[in-house]
This record gives sequence, structure tokens and C-alpha cells, in this order.
Amino acid sequence: MAYRNTEKAKNEAVEWALTHGMAIKQTSDSARHPAFTLTPTAIARPRFEKLKSSVPLLAKLIHAASEDAGFIQEAIAPITSGDIFFKALLQMHSEIHHGSEPARRVPLLIMRSDFMDDEALGPKLVEFNGIAAGMGPFGQRIHELHRYLSVQWPTPYKEWAGFDADDFVENLALSRLAEGIEQAARQIKNQFGDEGRPTFLMVVQDNEDNVYDQHLLEHALQSRGVRTVRRTFRELYDGLSTGEGHRLMLEGIGAIDCVYLRAGYQYSDYVAHDIIGKACCEALTQTRVMIEKHCVAVNATVSQQLATSKRVQMLLSSMPEQALSRFGLSLEEAQTVKHFLGEMIAVNENSQSWIAQRPLDEWVLKNQGEGGGHCVFGEDIPSRLGNLNPNQYQGWSLMRRLHPKPRSGTAYLVRKGEIYPEDDLISELGLFTVHVGGEPAVAEGGYAGYLIRSKSAKVTEGGVHSGMGALDSLVFGQ
Repeated sequence: MAYRNTEKAKNEAVEWALTHGMAIKQTSDSARHPAFTLTPTAIARPRFEKLKSSVPLLAKLIHAASEDAGFIQEAIAPITSGDIFFKALLQMHSEIHHGSEPARRVPLLIMRSDFMDDEALGPKLVEFNGIAAGMGPFGQRIHELHRYLSVQWPTPYKEWAGFDADDFVENLALSRLAEGIEQAARQIKNQFGDEGRPTFLMVVQDNEDNVYDQHLLEHALQSRGVRTVRRTFRELYDGLSTGEGHRLMLEGIGAIDCVYLRAGYQYSDYVAHDIIGKACCEALTQTRVMIEKHCVAVNATVSQQLATSKRVQMLLSSMPEQALSRFGLSLEEAQTVKHFLGEMIAVNENSQSWIAQRPLDEWVLKNQGEGGGHCVFGEDIPSRLGNLNPNQYQGWSLMRRLHPKPRSGTAYLVRKGEIYPEDDLISELGLFTVHVGGEPAVAEGGYAGYLIRSKSAKVTEGGVHSGMGALDSLVFGQ
């Protein structure tokens, strides 16, 4: 790069990121910046607007599916014999919806729908994220960082971009997520005729490092007059109680109006070896059941977590358009949804021989896990299929692999304070929606901003937390 102050511009970008909370915790008293691009990715305006207008329909579909208790039981039951975690989730679901006390919670659906823009097929859904659908705050921050660089360092910014990357796609993910959560919390507080600040409870993992993204959301809520509290499931186990009118109460805090789960998507979140007289995990799963029996806004409900699973995604992808009317979609809405749902097929005893007759770069093998590390690619697919027990088949699916067109020209990423050029950068675009009780909680049908993560096409794992993916933003272009 020719510009002589390139290094200084990059250093200021790193300092801006850390100054504005775009960081990953390293030790109790230190942090590092996540990987990020120095310029945005271009997207055609009509393509983005189509995605933006369509994601509320996906939220409408998932809300209706999650509230259809019979559908959830029927959909998830086949995978429980081979997946102990989903067996526990379905047991929680049964206790919540078929127990002696009704499920009084108000469902707060904060969902991130992740897409890849296939070069031949166009944008297709990769997955729904309905629990711990995070990094919206980071999505807004990297958008703001790119704007900052375009103004403060226009010469290296233009050199890095290779084109006029100034028509930014606005990203208010942090602001809109906070707005939607505040609305849900105030709805509960107003129901009880309370005055003062509503209280928001974030359920977190112990000693996790991805905390700054969470704190950014908390700070945004605090600025909107919402009190925020952080607790693990273990800390909630003997701290929750029932108040008047089935109000959820927390010891030392008082009434809780909104519960937001940043934990609970893996079995280890429910492990507590120090609770005597209860089977491991039973006590903390019962804590989650207890929450949903109270008058409180909840994201994610157990129903929402199950409805956004890969299993349900496969079933919805396989349904004809007319069948989606079960979930309140018109035929036109169902056609829009089906356009974005990628091809997924169930795994069975014939899958190993079936996949052996096809190019291995056309399919991805997925289980039900959340986050990175749960996909199998290429030559590893046949061997993994061969090692599955028959009772595990239903918990896996084959999804047609997407091949996005790489960014034109060289892209520049910053990792660990250094610039790395990438000539084959591809992106995954997640769009947020927020709904309370099935109704949009923010303008534009519930659309609440975006998160774009970019990586080399040679890399299969693209998570920002893992370091292989980089935070990115969007500009309108070709």
C-alpha cells in the first residue's frame, strides 16, 4: 500500500475498536479486539432491501411454530433418543406447556437469520439463531468504525476499499435491540401498574470471554432507563421466587420484567455439582422451567430455542408452500419464505452411499449444535455418516452447500493488531428481528439491524469469536 500513514490509520482503528467496547476478554484485567475488516462489503440495494423486508416473515413463521406445542413435540421427539441435550429441552417444553401451571411468560423473539449469497442461487438461509443471538452491538460498532475511517482517514480507506465505499447501509442493531427489549420489559411492568425503572435480567455463562458485546447492550438499556442484572443459572437456582400475581422475583433485586438468555444453548450450562439431592442438570433445568411459569418477557423461550433448531429448519424447508399456512402465512408470504430456505434433507441409513455418488463440495453435514464446530465438510462427511448410530440419524441433516462470490479485489483484515490481505473474502449476513408476543417491537416490521461476518473462502469455520471470521459492514454497490 502506497500511503505512508497506513500503519497509523490501522493503529487508530484498533484503538477506536477498544475504546468503543468492540473487544473480547482475555484475562480478568485485559482484552483484545476481534478481527475486523478495514472497509465494508458491497451489496446491491435491491438485494438488501428484499432481505430486509423478508426477515419479518421468517420471524412470523418461527413465532407461530414455537407457539404450536404439538408441532414442536412432534418435530423434536425423533431426535431425543440420540441427543441427550434435546431430550432435556423437550422435557422442559413438556413441563412448561403440559404441567399443572400454565406458561405465563410473554415470548420475546430476538432472532438473527443468517444468510449466504450463493453465486448461482442468490441469498439462502444458513440458519436461524433464536437463543444467544448475539453480536448485534458489534455489528453496529464495526459499521460506525468504517464510517469513522472514511472521514478520519479517507486516503487509506479508499485505497483499502478499491472503490468509493461511502454509501453505507445503516446499521442500528444495538439501538434497536435495546429498544425492543425495553418495550417488552415496560409491557410487563405496566401490566402490574408499577412505576420506575423496569428490570432486565441477562442469564450468562460463568467466566465467559465474550462479555463486551453483552455489556454494550446493557449500557444501551441503562441509557433507556432500564435496570440490568447479570446472573448464571446456578446463581438463579436459589435466588428466584414467586411474587403477587405470579411476578418473577429475584433475591436482593425485586421484580424481574424481562429475562434474556445468553446461556442455555449447551448442556454444560445446566451442570451444577454442588447441589445436593438433585440429579446433575435437573436443578438448573427446573430453574428455566420456573422462569417461564411466571409473568415475565422471555428470550429465548424453550419453544423458541427448539423452533430455531436445525431439525425444525429442515422440516420447514421440506414443507410445500401450502403447508406453511399452518403457521399463519398467506400463500404469497409462504412463497417469499420458501425462496430463502435452502435445501435440506434428513439423514438415514442410505445417506452414506447417496453422498458417495455426489460431489462432496455440494453438501454440508450438520448436527443440532449451536455456534461453531458443528458442521462437517468435504471428505469428512462419508466417514462421519458411517460412524453414526441409527438412533442418531434424525439429529443430523445434509444441507446444500452455498458458494458465495468472493469480494472483488483484495480485502484487508486486522487481526491481533496487524493487517492481513485476503483475496477471496466471502461473507455471512445475519439480519435481526425483534417481536413481542408475535408483534413487531420496533419499526420496519421488527427489523433490527444486521451483523456481517467475513472470512476466507478456504476456511470452513467463520466465527468471530474463534478468530477465523472478521466483523464487517455493508455499503450499497454492485
